[in-house]
Amino acid sequence: MTDQLLPLSLTNRTVHLCIDMQRIFSSEGPWATPWMERVVPIITEIAGRFPERTVFTRFITPAKPEDMPGMWRRYYQRWRETTRERIDPAFLELMPQLARFSPPAAVIDKTRYSGFVEPQLHAHLVERRADGLIVTGAETDVCVLATVLGAVDLGYRVIVVTDAICSGSDEGHDALLRVYHGRYSEQIETADAESVLRRWA
Repeated sequence: MTDQLLPLSLTNRTVHLCIDMQRIFSSEGPWATPWMERVVPIITEIAGRFPERTVFTRFITPAKPEDMPGMWRRYYQRWRETTRERIDPAFLELMPQLARFSPPAAVIDKTRYSGFVEPQLHAHLVERRADGLIVTGAETDVCVLATVLGAVDLGYRVIVVTDAICSGSDEGHDALLRVYHGRYSEQIETADAESVLRRWA
């Protein structure tokens, strides 16, 4: 897959949006994402370039399944051990390598896959007049997917960093990279971290 960065500047208003890089998705967590440890150093490099331009989201589970509507209730009945009445709260924290960047990096919590379902993320980006999003995190085919499509709907420039996203499903990850790069080629750019960092001055 070739890089697909448009000939547009990455500016001091371009935001690194890092999705759900939390211990719950690490190899020690109940929702283990095997590649997370592989992409953490790459995401750390991106976040470390401009921590003040980084926003981390955290996927926060409900206290109990009954706190959620509709099929989410069924979901958390299946994954009851991840609810806040059962799970060690440390698992909901960012990976330690990334947590050290906040502050100045912002942390915004969410309860659904998309970071844009709840208003805080969009409001934060509007307040800082974000002109583009460099997207990293977990998982390629779940929360990253939902957040990226939300960003597209809102008209943001979206750059998915291909070697800084991860999934618990190799098949899902590979399929979504093809979708991001091909199906949404007019609205989603794809590039590796080296290419992004070279352009983000």
